[in-house]
Amino acid sequence: MHYQNTVDDITPAQLTEFFDGWPNPPSPETHLKLLKNSSHVVVAIEPETNRVIGFITAVSDGVLSAYIPFLEVVPSYKGQGIGTELVKRMFAELRHLYMIDLACDDDLVAYYEKFGMVRGNSMIFRNYDRQAGE
Repeated sequence: MHYQNTVDDITPAQLTEFFDGWPNPPSPETHLKLLKNSSHVVVAIEPETNRVIGFITAVSDGVLSAYIPFLEVVPSYKGQGIGTELVKRMFAELRHLYMIDLACDDDLVAYYEKFGMVRGNSMIFRNYDRQAGE
């Protein structure tokens, strides 16, 4: 697996099968836009196909805090340690900050606790009619 911190050479055609289970997922074009507009990004690329099979993003003030809105791995590649490697690389990139936050579903709490994160409270608001990002 090849990991990189830039998406300058990524095309929408490389971004398929993400947002599994979303009723109204972003298009590959919108997906690329969200990657490019993130403060920090790490992507996992399958070398044989040159396809992006995982990504993590963070938005940050660059001083004290960062928020991780997305960690995704293509379903057929889950369970191979790709997500774990993406989190480790993102945490290394953000290690100079005071706080790194994210919100997750209850079934993912144990996963993030493996990285030293602790459960906290989170409030969210969702505009599901805008889920595709268009």
